[in-house]
Amino acid sequence: MFTGIVRELGRVEAVERADQGVRLRIHAPETAVGVSGGDSVSVNGVCLTVTENGDGVLAFDAVPETLRRSTLGRLEEGGDVNIEPALEAGDPVGGHFVQGHVDGVGRVRRVTDEGLEIEAGPEILRYCVEKGSIAVEGVSLTIAALDEEGFTVALVPHTRQVTTLGRVVEGDELNLEVDMLAKYVEKLAAP
Repeated sequence: MFTGIVRELGRVEAVERADQGVRLRIHAPETAVGVSGGDSVSVNGVCLTVTENGDGVLAFDAVPETLRRSTLGRLEEGGDVNIEPALEAGDPVGGHFVQGHVDGVGRVRRVTDEGLEIEAGPEILRYCVEKGSIAVEGVSLTIAALDEEGFTVALVPHTRQVTTLGRVVEGDELNLEVDMLAKYVEKLAAP
């Protein structure tokens, strides 16, 4: 479980492709100090398990299912990623509850002075409401506006500076996770 408050920008050191998926090696020294093998860490909004930790570099294995549902398979060496260690009991929840289970990928329709317009499919938009929460690349954000093809999120200067969202351009693909409460409400309300 995460909060969508990015704690560190990690740097992709290696992307090793194999039949079983991808092994990622990410330089994230601040996070590496507090995690061990087997711990969960959010990488661009995707919950991954630490398989190795040494010299400030964390290794993760992303299996084909993860690669199909996220943008992790398109990461390149030298790129930055949003990193958040798992929430611990007693930690403040500054964003919203985020599982790290990406629901789909959206595409940046437009970058504005206020934020981002993101295209998303109906499987995402059905759970979106104005002023509701959404995680974009693992960042907890509020939906400022909504239409039939996507949604808009505002970005404060701090978010632009400490996450990868300040560097996105039109056409970039982003990991999206809707507010899990919406999915539970839908399931409970179904006949």
